[in-house]
Amino acid sequence: MPVGFCFEPYRLDDDPIPVVSSVKKNVLILFGVLTVLFLFLTILLTVLLAIEKAKSNQPVPVENDVCLTPFCIKAANYLLESIDETIEPCENFYQFSCGTWLRNNRIPDDAGSQDTFYVLRTQLENNVVDILTSPLPNDTIHIKAITNARRLYSSCANEAAIESAGVDTVLSIIDHELGGWPILQGSSWNETQFNLSHLLVKLREYNNNIIFICVTSTDDKNSSAYYIRVGQSELGLEQRQYYLNESQATRAYRQFINDLALALSNDSTTIEDDVRDIYEFEKKIANFHWTLAEQRARQNETVRTTIGNLSRVINTTFDFANNIRQNYLLANVTLHDHDNVSISEVEYLRSVSLIISQQSPRVLQNYFIWRFMMNRAGNMPKRYRAIREQFDRVIRGTTAERPRSITCGVYVNTHMGFAVAKLYIKKHFDENARNQSLEMISDIRSAFIKMLNESTWMDAVSKRKAIDKALNIDEKIGYPEFLGSDNITELEETYTGYDFNASYIHNVLTVLKLKAKENFKLLRAPIDRKAWGPNAPTIVNAFYTPSKNQITFPAGILQSPFFDKDAPKYLNYGGIGAVIGHEITHGFDDNGRQFDKDGNRILWWTPDTIDRFNKRKKCIVDQYSEYVLEQINTTINGNQTQGENIADNGGIKEAFYAYQKWARKNRYADKKLPGLTKYSAEQMFFINYAQVWCAKTTDSYAMSRILTGYHSPGQFRVLGTTSNFEAFDRVFRCRPGQGNSRTNKCTVW
Repeated sequence: MPVGFCFEPYRLDDDPIPVVSSVKKNVLILFGVLTVLFLFLTILLTVLLAIEKAKSNQPVPVENDVCLTPFCIKAANYLLESIDETIEPCENFYQFSCGTWLRNNRIPDDAGSQDTFYVLRTQLENNVVDILTSPLPNDTIHIKAITNARRLYSSCANEAAIESAGVDTVLSIIDHELGGWPILQGSSWNETQFNLSHLLVKLREYNNNIIFICVTSTDDKNSSAYYIRVGQSELGLEQRQYYLNESQATRAYRQFINDLALALSNDSTTIEDDVRDIYEFEKKIANFHWTLAEQRARQNETVRTTIGNLSRVINTTFDFANNIRQNYLLANVTLHDHDNVSISEVEYLRSVSLIISQQSPRVLQNYFIWRFMMNRAGNMPKRYRAIREQFDRVIRGTTAERPRSITCGVYVNTHMGFAVAKLYIKKHFDENARNQSLEMISDIRSAFIKMLNESTWMDAVSKRKAIDKALNIDEKIGYPEFLGSDNITELEETYTGYDFNASYIHNVLTVLKLKAKENFKLLRAPIDRKAWGPNAPTIVNAFYTPSKNQITFPAGILQSPFFDKDAPKYLNYGGIGAVIGHEITHGFDDNGRQFDKDGNRILWWTPDTIDRFNKRKKCIVDQYSEYVLEQINTTINGNQTQGENIADNGGIKEAFYAYQKWARKNRYADKKLPGLTKYSAEQMFFINYAQVWCAKTTDSYAMSRILTGYHSPGQFRVLGTTSNFEAFDRVFRCRPGQGNSRTNKCTVW
């Protein structure tokens, strides 16, 4: 009989003294047996939990393993308000993770979408406005760049002054510098004064790249130098697809031209004909415009030459070489015959040059000035801004204008972001984010290198070079060092010439000229491959730069739900960790893989490895090309989005494997969230990853993003990645072939 389960009972007819002694003895025996039993069960439970942990790689749960810190309560709240537990995760993980959020959130009237990025950007934009309007800290009052950033904001926010100034400044530039706008002048416009070359140079002086771009970029064959890049520019409606059929967008575009001309002119006799001719001219150009997918597929068709040979190589009636020389002279940069030029979309440039040669001066002058005015309408008094706003509402599906304070804050942050960031990081950035992010980057990079080592489709030579490239990725976190320094020299030099007054339109025109000159001057500047890039820290985004082999995580994105210093690590790895993995993987997607560890576009993989990569890439392209955005009944362009899809699929795996490794080293460290205790840490990793991509968009905005965006809609960023990942199936016990589990999984990395 097992010890501890049977003892003699107390009887009334027994001798009292012996009985008392016997009872005491039996109680002691019972206590001992229970103690042994408790210890045995504790050991047994620990062993069983350890076995289960070994199976699932989960930390062993312990007593009081619920996190009740303010952050954990907040995180639990936003996740509980997002997930829909009536949906089976293995059937549709996006609906499971976002179903409740989708029901309870609405798209703001002044935006085309509502998602995590909108929330974070709105928060950041409000912080920027506060920075630009609140009293300055004493140690920043003397910084000229900050003073001028605040002046620029004040001039933008002073609507009374903008109304008082009217449109005379803009119209004066059109008449005296750009040759007039025929649509406003009717039959009195004198076409004998038309000079296309002069017009294009003057427009470029105001930072307008119309019909074609002419910019300074890092030389893709020599990342230690710059070269001149020439290619197609954007259309008024951005993409060719808009011009293929008459639609609400094309009608709104023509209405925009018509209404702006009517608002500026006393002579409406030719407006209707001029609007038609402007649109028809652009429609002809659009026929030859390369889509984003075509540009990505035909990268290798770029032609490399020199300024001296440019006219012979491109062979058009328009003198591109002379135009480019004149552009650079705007910044006092004299071009030499041996200066390198990269030409993309050559067929487009030749076709458009022919179209231009066949057009009347009136049509050309009308079109180029229209494109200039299309962008200036937003800088003019309210009645003209309202015309632009009506067009934007059709394209984005909005029903209201953004607050003027936000519009002005965004404008200043766009053009003087480093001055804004000097104040932002002091007030809003937690330095803990840098140290923790560095640790995560190290872990995730190691996970990617392990994946490289275990890949079966790369040969040894290509694999070794890929690992070398991964090890040499340069990381930038938060902000550039000079912003955290008391030495303000670099900040002041960055904004030399940014001297503003109370006139908003004057300040806008000054900014345009400065930006154009800055780009042209780069051609003769040295390249610091370790320097922070052009994007300011006050942005909710992250970047991979092929020419630098550099990943950048600005301060603006290092906040919840992507990152918080007090968050359980499964949330951080599922948030910013997946972003880190995404950016690392960009170095090895269909574009990034063409650049070596030093940022040079060369053939550094063997042909066999490239061929096997392309086969795997095709699986991703085909998978995403099958997704249909039911909201607008439109198929996703798998070719156009392939780079981002490859990065998403690689990034989530690297972050997950890195988290697993962290969890094995830090057992018991991650506690569960209140109300979500039934979910394992690994399940919470995926839930937070998916919640980041919960999104609602207007139909117009959704169509615009599909036509012009490199990223898949949020739901497919969730469904595509999780359906390809075996670990997701294991964590949620999904059967292959269920709605959220592909039988034939696509794997590049």
